[in-house]
Amino acid sequence: MKKSTRSPYPIRSVAELHRLLSLPKPEHPLISVINMACMRDATPIPYPTFSYGFYSVCIKKDFDGQLKYGQQYYDFDHGVMTFFSPGQVLSVDPNPCMELSGYWIVFHTDFIQPYPLAKKIKEYGFFSYAVHEALHLSEKEEGVLTGIMQQIAQEYRSPIDTFSQDVIISYVEVLLNYCNRFYNRQFLTRKTAHHDLLAQLETLLDDYFAGDQVRRRGLPTVQYLSEQLHVSPNYLSDMLRSLTGQNTQQHIHNKLIEQAKDALTTTSLSVSEIAYQLGFEYPQSFSKLFKNKTQLSPLAFRQSFN
Repeated sequence: MKKSTRSPYPIRSVAELHRLLSLPKPEHPLISVINMACMRDATPIPYPTFSYGFYSVCIKKDFDGQLKYGQQYYDFDHGVMTFFSPGQVLSVDPNPCMELSGYWIVFHTDFIQPYPLAKKIKEYGFFSYAVHEALHLSEKEEGVLTGIMQQIAQEYRSPIDTFSQDVIISYVEVLLNYCNRFYNRQFLTRKTAHHDLLAQLETLLDDYFAGDQVRRRGLPTVQYLSEQLHVSPNYLSDMLRSLTGQNTQQHIHNKLIEQAKDALTTTSLSVSEIAYQLGFEYPQSFSKLFKNKTQLSPLAFRQSFN
């Protein structure tokens, strides 16, 4: 008999999150800033796995439990920031004696829907990073972000007027822009480790084209490379962009062009044969990419060497 599996419990609203954690009702139905020191006596979420129906941005300090994302567990200690978008599945195994601190802001998609942020928020790649790619904050950075969260809470606790939502949305966007800045700092300060990751990517691509992976799998994908390097696709692309100015897909294309140039100048294979050898289903797609990258068609490039 097939073993049954329980689906993640969907926490659809901010109010439901408060209820599950035995917190007071939220002061605003679509957004809440939670002082995690107030959660020390809160009831843990009573489900092994769950998903949020809203965005979550959290600064965790002194978290002595384990957070599970996907199939892996991660431990946290001081000053780390995590981000979750609606629909992501996670679970928490808390230490019953833990003393939480930090701030946690959750906001529903309906709150930002009428604003440009609803579209722009998809450009913040860190909402798709894995937990072990959390943002590690300096004391100064933590103070900046905590201050913004407190300003948001102060605003929705004030008497509501026609500008209230505009002001809160502005604060949320400032918060996310600061997170972008601090992540970029983290990419730079961890440059040595990230250069190692870049070297691993180059080796992985070289091995991919040198072996029979192209025949078996077709063109290498961002998802495949990120899985092999044990990082999330968005994190890999953002890290590469900070180091080289190009994302993962562009690195794949550069490697393809290198391989194509080598085949065009050292073999007598036809353009179609080279395209199939590199994993393209249609030679026209290969020719279009090659011309886009080199300003020459594959045949023109070959003829320039004759």
